[in-house]
Amino acid sequence: MRLKLLVALFAGGVVISGSAFAHEPSQAAMLSNTCNGCHGTDGHSAGPNMPNLGGVPSNYIVEQMKNFKSGERKSSIMGRLAKAYSDDEIAAMASFFSTQKYKGAEQPTDAAKVTRGKEIHKDRCEKCHEDGGRVAADEGILAGQWKEYMEITFKEFRAKNRPMPKKMAAKIEGEGPLNEADIDALVHFYASQK
Repeated sequence: MRLKLLVALFAGGVVISGSAFAHEPSQAAMLSNTCNGCHGTDGHSAGPNMPNLGGVPSNYIVEQMKNFKSGERKSSIMGRLAKAYSDDEIAAMASFFSTQKYKGAEQPTDAAKVTRGKEIHKDRCEKCHEDGGRVAADEGILAGQWKEYMEITFKEFRAKNRPMPKKMAAKIEGEGPLNEADIDALVHFYASQK
């Protein structure tokens, strides 16, 4: 009887410990947890000046992290943080975020600006940022990003503090530069998309 009890306890312990291991987070998820303070759980940013990362294509995240790491993309914090990660760790985190469901921020928008921004988007941005900025193979997702973050990003591009992709530069600057009101309209349009 005592032997049966010991076998049953041992078997129960194996089952319990096995199920505990089945729920352990992956290394990529654990690494990504370090981003939660600014970019939110699973990349769903709660702050107006931080981008949502959940659902963003992994190649875009890798490219941006490498730009931070090299100093090509200027930053106050991300450059220092990116240097702490190996290329494999960056790829693992990017892969983790890309598999999360994208969730746009809930924020107020101006209807007139949204209408104007939609026109500009169709004329200049739709080719790369399809479906109202919801789909992007090599770029970031714009739909539902925080307005403040997008305003900061446009300022960084225009001040040459962040490398602007050539295709984007051709559309934003090459076809007659967009003015501040145009950019504000684009920001409201993308913020209105979910």
